[in-house]
This record gives sequence, structure tokens and C-alpha cells, in this order.
Amino acid sequence: MRATSQCRVCAGTVHEFFDFGRQPLSDAFVDRAGAAEEFSFRLATGICASCSMVQLMEEVPREEMFHEDYPYLSSGSAFMREHFGRLAERFRTGELAGPDPFIVELGCNDGIMLKHLADAGIRHLGVEPSGRVARLAALKGINVRNHFFEESTAKSILAAEGRADVIYAANTLCHIPYIASILRGVTTLLAPDGVFVFEDPYFADIVERTSFDQVYDEHFFFFTAQSVQAMAEHHGLELVDVERLPVHGGEVRYTLALPGSRSPAPAVAGLRAEERTWRLSEFETLQRFGARVRENCEELVLLLTRLRDQGKRVVGYGATAKSATVLNYCGIGPDLLAFVCDTSPTKQGKLTPGSHIPVRPPGEFTESYPDYALLLAWNHAEEIMAKEQGFRDAGGKWILYVPEVHVA
Repeated sequence: MRATSQCRVCAGTVHEFFDFGRQPLSDAFVDRAGAAEEFSFRLATGICASCSMVQLMEEVPREEMFHEDYPYLSSGSAFMREHFGRLAERFRTGELAGPDPFIVELGCNDGIMLKHLADAGIRHLGVEPSGRVARLAALKGINVRNHFFEESTAKSILAAEGRADVIYAANTLCHIPYIASILRGVTTLLAPDGVFVFEDPYFADIVERTSFDQVYDEHFFFFTAQSVQAMAEHHGLELVDVERLPVHGGEVRYTLALPGSRSPAPAVAGLRAEERTWRLSEFETLQRFGARVRENCEELVLLLTRLRDQGKRVVGYGATAKSATVLNYCGIGPDLLAFVCDTSPTKQGKLTPGSHIPVRPPGEFTESYPDYALLLAWNHAEEIMAKEQGFRDAGGKWILYVPEVHVA
């Protein structure tokens, strides 16, 4: 691990504003034999005084997170399947409508977006470092390289395929501390009139909703229009469009291009102006956010403790990566949650990272409904609650902690 107070974007000074303490790898579900040997690191956030980029203070080696057995599959949510389908159609009829277009996706996962374009006969390439999900993408007929994307990767792709009209990344760029190499790769590979489009959690939404569990090992950067504009300019690119998205608890889709190749959309200046009114880069704003995080955790633990003492049965729903932060920072273990149910077979039968709560298949949730369910996958609340209407019909109640602790 590498800890530093130097900004990974501009080499400015990063000032720490919140410490979540020692945390495990968020997707490293363990069996009982391996529970005593878990990898851990200090999860703390800071903001750069120069470019305002919010980032982690300590970097976890990429090989520890995005490995052969990485469990997350983008296609697991119907809502996200629709989201990526709409985007693929937008690309197909827009940026990829010219002769022999070419798109490269960084972190293509199991190919949920590229499958639409592959079926349309569009030249494409996915770059995916996690072996298992890369193979799943290949089985769908997608051209994929099982590799981390960086400058050297871009040069190799350029030599083999030519320049890209679109380079795209979803919930990927924020994962990558070595951002300079990524952006050098983008400028190397991008066509003169091409675009680099990426979507990631929006820091303003995290602050507004106190969705502190968006902070975990895989999320190294937390973007705003201000910090992305500074990052783009620092690395020879220009921010030309922004679009707020109602996915994963609030994201923004950023569009970057080579300087002068496109006129910035009014939305860029508009979002920048909103961010100034929110004072997102001011240390006092971040300290108030930290105070709300502590308050949320205290209220959640008090609620779960009271329900346990009343003899109520409470389980968790969704063994998400971000749930590692809330469970470990709040000190929630099997004494407060009987188990966490999850649809992923690779997680079932194991223990949640650090907190060591058993992960069980959804059948154990539906066979004997608990009194309460802590919705750890709160960003899919509408989809999950509709799917689990039987739980509510049986008298069950949902516990949520974003934007505040409440029972629904």
C-alpha cells in the first residue's frame, strides 16, 4: 500500500478530512478459515488544495482488488441493463454513426454495454483486468483484452486497431489512482474529433445524501465538474459536457475531448455554478459531512441494537462492495444482523469482509421472512422493494440509512 498527501492528479497537497479507520477489501468475501488473514488498510479521504480533487489518502494495489475472482457483474441489475442499453443506442446513432467507427471501453466487465454494439456490427474492444468477467464478456462475442488500461495499452491498441472515436468507462475511472497514465493513454488513442466519456459517482450527491458508503477501496477519486475540469486541463483534454444520472445513488456522465475540437455545452458552466453555491471544495463543508456520517452510524447502531434487544430478527439485503464501509465503520456484525442475502453465487456461503456476517442465497430470505431487513443495496431500492413485495406483505420493514436512518 502507498499513502501520500500528494495529489495523484496535479501533485498538489491533499488535506485529510475524514478517517473511516481500518477497512478490509470491499469485495474480498472470505470463508471462516481465511477470516483471520484478511488484508486491511486505512480508509481516509482528503481534498487537494490545488485542483479540489477528493481522493483516498492510501492506495490499495490494483491487483488486490481487480483480480481473477472479482465478483461484481454489471449485468446483475435490470435497471442497469436498461441504462447501458440506452447508452449503446445513443453511441450507435451519434458518435459511432460514421464510417467504420471504433469504440474502446475501459473496465467493460461482463460486456453489458458492448454487447449491444457488437450485435450492431460496430468495431469495438473491451479492456478488462479481471479474468473471470473478461471471459464472460468474450463468451458473449465481445472482443476483449484481459489487461489493465494505461498508456502502454493504448499504444498497443492504436497499433493494432487505429484511433478510437469513443473511449468509454462506467464506474471505472474513479477506481484508478494512476490517472496520469490513463489520460495519456486516452490522448494517445483518441481520434482528433473523438470523445472520452465516463460516468462515476458524483461527490455532490454523496455529500448531499450522506451516502458515505460510496467511499471504499475501489473508489479512489470522487469527481465533481470542478475537479474533472482541472484534471482534464492538466492532462491535455477539455471538459465539454456533463449529464447527471439517476444511477448508483447519483452519478455524472462527463465528456472530454481534445482541446478546441468541440464547443463546451452550457451544462458544464451550469454545473460548475451550482457547485460553487454548494461550496463543495470548502473544508468546512467536508467537516459537516463527516459529522453527519458519525451521526448516521450512531443512529443505525442504536436502532439495530434496540431491535435485537426486543427480540426482532434482522438481516441484511445485498452484500455490496460499499456495505463493507458501513458494516465495518459502524461495527455491525453477526450479533446485529443474522445474515446478509445476496444473489451472487460467488459470495454465498462466505462471510462479509471484516464484519464476518454469513452471506446466504435469497431463498433463505423468502423462506422465512425476518422482521426487518437492512437494505445495503439502497441504490437499487425501488427495484428490490418491487421484487420483494412479499416481504412487506408479510409485515416486514426495510431499514435504510441514506440519506438518514429510517424505517420504510
